[in-house]
Amino acid sequence: MIPAAYAELNLNALQHNLDKVHNCAPGAKVMAVIKANGYGHGLIRIAEALKNADAFAVARVDEGIRLRKAGFSHRITVLEGFTCAEELQEMQHYQLDSVVHCLAQLDIFNAGAGQQAIAIWLKLDTGMNRLGFRAEEIHEVYQRLSDCPLIKQPISLMTHFANADDISDNKTLKQISLFKQTVAGLPGECSLANSAAILGWETSLSDWVRPGIMLYGISPFSDATGQQLGLKPVMSLHSRLIAVKQVDAGDTVGYGGTWRCEKATTLGVVAIGYGDGYPRYAKAGTPVLINGRLVPLIGRVSMDMMTVDLETQSDAKPGDPVTLWGEDLPVEEIALWADTIPYTLVCGVTQRVQLVEKQHDC
Repeated sequence: MIPAAYAELNLNALQHNLDKVHNCAPGAKVMAVIKANGYGHGLIRIAEALKNADAFAVARVDEGIRLRKAGFSHRITVLEGFTCAEELQEMQHYQLDSVVHCLAQLDIFNAGAGQQAIAIWLKLDTGMNRLGFRAEEIHEVYQRLSDCPLIKQPISLMTHFANADDISDNKTLKQISLFKQTVAGLPGECSLANSAAILGWETSLSDWVRPGIMLYGISPFSDATGQQLGLKPVMSLHSRLIAVKQVDAGDTVGYGGTWRCEKATTLGVVAIGYGDGYPRYAKAGTPVLINGRLVPLIGRVSMDMMTVDLETQSDAKPGDPVTLWGEDLPVEEIALWADTIPYTLVCGVTQRVQLVEKQHDC
């Protein structure tokens, strides 16, 4: 039975997108970012499809443990690091690499938690003002970490960009310059570039790159789609029509009556809503594909259903296929209509949406 709402995953597209990373950053090692359940695509599934990557990055310790228990032997970096001795001990046991970004972590190391040494990434805050040490702190912290027997040497160094998705903003160049000046002379590999930097800031390329959203075929830039950048979308979201009905001129549609029919209207009801992860705040006019043809969203998206105007599809009937985003309807476009970013859409697909793997030719 075809489920009411399902997401189809083109796993071959992942390798195509990984190849794009290699083309943009020749010679760099690739740390594939698969946090947040593989950006909503499934952690273990995505790791298996990206097994040719040099390493993985996750946000939290439990994600790294899941990968180890699933049999992955890659280097795995935990981007948020550890916050207590128990987490450090878990990282030691499962040999997960940790980002070190605050003095509290040094205190945990100094307390001698666990016995096994682990690899770390020392994070420099070059302007994101989230995690990381300030430039004037780095050399002292680096020395303290170099003297710690629980840390494998040499120490690796990293930073994260705040505005790399805006090519017109020179803040990224300032962050690159600050990072390079600060770590000059320190041994150890470096990593600066996320997806936007890989695609847009060549001077950010270093020993390691950390692609995230581009691996899933999605653009990190607001003015382009992944396909326009030579990427292939991995996820497409689908449902079906469950009703077709006539409403009169002057009638309202949906909760709150926010959409009023200017004329007699044929509308279709689609079996998907915010309970499946489709954005509630998608505006009237948001494009939807019925039988491969565009129709506009009308009325508010509700938990389980949404409505579309079928004026251009007089032959539409219950059971007809619906695409909410995919190869022919970029998720980036839907995000613009919903005043959000595509990250939130793919990460927000809920558990009741069945994920279906389908192999496609790339």
